[in-house]
Amino acid sequence: MAEHRAFFFVDPATDPREGGPTLRDEKGTLQEYLRAHRLTLELKCADLDAEQLARRSVPPSTMSLLGLVRHLAHVERVWFRIRCAQQDVPLLYQTPEDPDGDFNGAVADPAVVEEAWARWREEVAFAEQYVEGCADLSTTYTHTRTGELFSMRELLVHMIEEYARHNGHADFLRECVDGRVGM
Repeated sequence: MAEHRAFFFVDPATDPREGGPTLRDEKGTLQEYLRAHRLTLELKCADLDAEQLARRSVPPSTMSLLGLVRHLAHVERVWFRIRCAQQDVPLLYQTPEDPDGDFNGAVADPAVVEEAWARWREEVAFAEQYVEGCADLSTTYTHTRTGELFSMRELLVHMIEEYARHNGHADFLRECVDGRVGM
């Protein structure tokens, strides 16, 4: 039986992610870890076409790399625009009729891929600007669904966890597409 040897999705010698924050304050540390996880998502999707990005994992799951991009754009919007900035904007991809629209609508169409990346980048840029303007990580916000309070500190930790979990999914999805794995 031949041994399967996976290869990394990025050459460790040219990996654009830093080794992590060094001696930064709390806000800078959290921002850097979130930045690195966002970049990891981009790297795991790099150089794939629409069909590869939309390829599903295993039935009955609708999970795909493109679905993850769409899902994370939605998550960024809900937390930063809707819950923190209290903007009256529509949800991305999800509706009451299709609460999994972020994954269900992730189809192998270059226009869908382009739109998903544009939305994700737009939401990340908004979030980064919003967090930069937050002077105190103890600033609290009201959760729009539960009414409970959360702090910017808790939100940043939650977003790091959200990306870390989904980047783990992306490792397996990418390996199924072309054999590349994360580090």
